[in-house]
Amino acid sequence: MEWLDVSTENCPVQRTLDLVGEKWTLLVLRDAAIGVHRFEEFRRHMGLSEAVLSDRLRKLTAAGILRTVPYQEPGHRARNEYRLTRKGWDLWPVLVALRQWGDTYDPDPEGPVLDMRHTDCGAPVRVVVECADEHVALTPRDVTARPGPGARPYRGAAVSK
Repeated sequence: MEWLDVSTENCPVQRTLDLVGEKWTLLVLRDAAIGVHRFEEFRRHMGLSEAVLSDRLRKLTAAGILRTVPYQEPGHRARNEYRLTRKGWDLWPVLVALRQWGDTYDPDPEGPVLDMRHTDCGAPVRVVVECADEHVALTPRDVTARPGPGARPYRGAAVSK
């Protein structure tokens, strides 16, 4: 079976984008990873409407990407902060890759808006692809991709070859 003969109904990229593929969702995740946790901080920092932000936070919490942590400031009602879960932190390389791509192909003339550096040595942080045997910095030419055990036959209109 070749890729064009495979259904994309159960594609993990598609499933992931169904959860986090909206612009505002990725920006909520970006801010959460940098340390923004409170509703009003998210709203103020991104200029997002309360309705859209509430919807994104609700979806991310329901998906187990964020968790709520109650807090209460003196004289105010109890509220929730939003913290990344392990599942949420596992999206961090995706955010770093998007930042890296943007800084490379659509850079701000004044320089990066976020300077990410390794705490121990001070070198810039970058994303690389590696295999399970830790061969690092693979390119698409180094990878063979073929349908896996979850591949299902494509049942749509015939694809011409």
